[in-house]
Amino acid sequence: MLSELTANAVADARAREADRPLAEVEAAALVRPAALDALAALAPGARVKVIAEIKRSSPSRGALAEITDPAALARSYELGGASAISVLTEGRRFGGSLADLEAVRAAVALPVLRKDFIATPYQVFEARAAGADLVLLIVAALDDATLRELYALITQLGMTALVEAHSADELERAAALGAKLIGVNARDLTTFELDRDLFGRLADRFPADAIRVAESAVLSPDDVAHYRRAGADAVLVGEALVTGDPIANLSAFLAV
Repeated sequence: MLSELTANAVADARAREADRPLAEVEAAALVRPAALDALAALAPGARVKVIAEIKRSSPSRGALAEITDPAALARSYELGGASAISVLTEGRRFGGSLADLEAVRAAVALPVLRKDFIATPYQVFEARAAGADLVLLIVAALDDATLRELYALITQLGMTALVEAHSADELERAAALGAKLIGVNARDLTTFELDRDLFGRLADRFPADAIRVAESAVLSPDDVAHYRRAGADAVLVGEALVTGDPIANLSAFLAV
C-alpha cells in the first residue's frame, strides 16, 4: 500500500509539474514569508501538544468527513488549542489538495504541516510555495540518499521535517539525519494495521533532543493518556476531530 500511495503521489506531482514547471514553483517558494518555527510550537511542556489533522478519507477507513471549508475547520482547531495543523494533500485516497493547505495557511497563525507521500524535490518546493511550515517524510518510503536529500532541502527552505518511523531501524535512520521532530506511526503503512503500543516500545530509542510525536490510534482521551505515559510530547489526531466536535475533543485531549 505504501509503495502504491507513494508512486501515485509522485505521478500526480509530475502531472502538476507539466503545467507548472519546477523553476516557477521554486520561485514561488523562495518569495514566501519565512516558515513558522514548528519546533518551538511543539516543544515539550507540562501538557501534551496536539497536531490536529484535516482529513476527508483514508484507505483504511474510507470516507470520514466532507470538509467543504478546511479553513473554518482549521480555525476551530486553533480556537480549541491545537499547536499545529496537519493537512492531507494527497488526492486519490485521502481527498486532499494543495488548495486545502493554502486555505488553511491563510486562515490560522499556527504551523501547518503538508502531510503527503513526499518523494521528490518538486513536492517539497510545492509545500513551501503553498505556505507549509512542516513537511512529512516517511522513512519506509524512501531510500537513504533520497531521505537525506529531501531532509536537507526542507531544512534549507526554513521548514521543519516531521520524520516518520514505524520500527527501530527506521527510527535509527531518522536519528541519523539529525531530525529534531520524529513521529512513530501506530499504523503500518504497508498493511494499514494498528499497534497502539508501538510508540511505547520505541520511546527510549528517540534521540534525547528530539520532540517525540505519536501518530494514529488517537480516538479518545485514554489514547492520549496512553501515549503521554509512554513519553509522547505531541500527538497527531485526525479521525477523532473530523468526525466529532473538534473543539470539545481537543479540550478533552489537552486536559490529559
